[in-house]
Amino acid sequence: MADLIGAQWHKSTRSGGNGGECVEVATNLPGLVAVRDSKNPSGPTLTFSHPAWMIFLRLNCYKWQGPHPSTTYLSDTFASLGDPTS
Repeated sequence: MADLIGAQWHKSTRSGGNGGECVEVATNLPGLVAVRDSKNPSGPTLTFSHPAWMIFLRLNCYKWQGPHPSTTYLSDTFASLGDPTS
């Protein structure tokens, strides 16, 4: 199990405050990215290596044609991770 102490969780600014189906992502942890359900912050989390997370995001970005509500958030996430090969 990954140590998530110190995780800085971020939710998309496009998610709104309506309690919708949102996830939160922590990209500040050494060597991994953590994902959790924003409606259940004490519940289970998924963790990914930085390269695996980048692949996941890129595959899902290609799925959308044109702007999508998560586009800005995904761009911010890419920037915060930096180069996964370094």
